[in-house]
Amino acid sequence: MKRRTPWLIALVVLLVVGLLVLRTLHARRAAPGAPAAAAPAASSAPAGLELRPSDVVTARRLDLTRTLDISGGLKAVNTAVVKARIAAELQRLTVREGDAVQAGQVIGQIDTTEAELRARQAAQTAETSRAQLEIAQRALENNKALVAQGFISPTGLQTSVSNHAAAVASYQAALAAAQLSRKSVSDARLVAPISGMVSQRLVQPGERVPLDGRIVEIVDLSRIELEAAVPPEDVGAIAIGQVARLKVDGLDEPIEARVARINPSTQPGTRSVMVYLALTPHPGLRQGLFARGTLSLQQRTALAVPIETVRIDQPRPYVHVLADGRIARRVVTLGVRGDAVVAGQRGTWVEVTDGLADGSVVLRATVGAVRADTPAHLAAPAGTAAAPAPASTPASASAS
Repeated sequence: MKRRTPWLIALVVLLVVGLLVLRTLHARRAAPGAPAAAAPAASSAPAGLELRPSDVVTARRLDLTRTLDISGGLKAVNTAVVKARIAAELQRLTVREGDAVQAGQVIGQIDTTEAELRARQAAQTAETSRAQLEIAQRALENNKALVAQGFISPTGLQTSVSNHAAAVASYQAALAAAQLSRKSVSDARLVAPISGMVSQRLVQPGERVPLDGRIVEIVDLSRIELEAAVPPEDVGAIAIGQVARLKVDGLDEPIEARVARINPSTQPGTRSVMVYLALTPHPGLRQGLFARGTLSLQQRTALAVPIETVRIDQPRPYVHVLADGRIARRVVTLGVRGDAVVAGQRGTWVEVTDGLADGSVVLRATVGAVRADTPAHLAAPAGTAAAPAPASTPASASAS
């Protein structure tokens, strides 16, 4: 056994060496074909930045609608505040916030005890004045008869005439005071001046309200306006009847509005001008809601690109375009900004007056920061990849 062991070790070593030699020869035979197979794959894939179709947009001539951003609060055209016309205790109030009222509807009552007492006092004062007037009338008639008989001088008659005139004036004043007192009694009824909904209830029954004290506020929601502050440099382009699309808080769909009025005066401090837009009636509109939107000023046809494609990190605005397989920078001169509908979608576009040709492929902002002269290409749209070669049929395989 000791003599056979060296021979066995030598045989194992020879087998290992033989296997290594065969593996090396096989690898050398397969190596020349590998670069040839990989070369077509490398040459078929373009080098550089790959852009998706959604990363680019074509500069084109569009009908641009110049717009102006506006915002402000909604306000009802017709509002009214029911105030106390007499100072007294509020006896009852039959409406609360959200209740609908009609013009002329009685909504409350103020205590009339004091008003009725004053009316009675005024009536008694009027009776006293009437009695004094009768006395002055009889005295005047007697003095006229005495003057005719020569018993008194004409000067005494003039005194009677003056006393009679004063009594007439006092009586008329007393009658007016009595009528005013009776009106105070009728003013104790609280009547809605307009139709609408109660927005505020400021006093509770049992409280004493002062003269002209606010009791109830009524809002007519059938006509709602937007009060928008416009810079003075943009007011000249606004005209009555222009259309705006507004997004109102709480409403999913935009609301259409038209310019109804333009304030002839500016606001103190800001120098802005208030513009009032009448909104299309909608059940969800409420006074005080905030609205924002765009006002269409004018429409023109121009070469334009989406506003987000314009880059402003340099002294002059520019865009990146795809030209001859590379990214190129084009410094552009911009014009008016407006809305346009492309492929059924509304977006904000800006006019390009110089620096860009019609049909240029412009990179969107989704591409991010890229350098000029970077190699780039458009990726093939989904579904346009080359179909794989058909598999060999058994007949053709046997023929080969």
